[in-house]
Amino acid sequence: MKKTPISVAIVEDVQGTRENLEELLKRTPDLKCAGIYASGEDALRNLPKIAPDVVLMDINLPGMTGVQCTAELKAVLPKTLILMLTAYENSDLIFESLRSGASGYLMKNTEPDEIIQAIEQVCAGGAPMSMQIARKVVNHFQLIKKPSAEFEQLTVRENEILSLLAKGFLYKEIAAQLQISLHTVRGHVHLVYEKLHVQSRSEAIIKFLGQKG
Repeated sequence: MKKTPISVAIVEDVQGTRENLEELLKRTPDLKCAGIYASGEDALRNLPKIAPDVVLMDINLPGMTGVQCTAELKAVLPKTLILMLTAYENSDLIFESLRSGASGYLMKNTEPDEIIQAIEQVCAGGAPMSMQIARKVVNHFQLIKKPSAEFEQLTVRENEILSLLAKGFLYKEIAAQLQISLHTVRGHVHLVYEKLHVQSRSEAIIKFLGQKG
């Protein structure tokens, strides 16, 4: 029995990239090009009628961004899988895309064979990502996972003092603002260091900012 080709649409504003992706789809027997669009607005007008299996979505589109287009497409085409294409390893955009409903995230310099594999993987239930992107995702969760348990151990007062430290306040200024003694401030800071497993103010602030971000 002949395998039904995977239908793939392209949303990309750069003509050369569009043509390269179209050529890649055309020369791959198990894939078919379902449509090509130069903007998110154009894609939103046409893709609901086509309902492709997969959309290759440029993240940095003019006008409506790829992230916005992804969110709106998923609202009307929940079964369509979206693979983001980007030239930038921007952590914020990675997570905005995934929250908007993207199922994978590829760098534009990904080899053609790997793009084909990513399309097949996402249809098989995978979440393909370029190596650089996957590393950023792993690093992100490592950063937020470790501080979370440690920060739960801090008291309200310790959190308050750490927040003021992060804003640049000196010990004596913290003491005056909270109406406690300088000795008490130092005691709280010592406990914060122990609980967060850090040795200095700068290390504590880095962990604090990482946990808040």
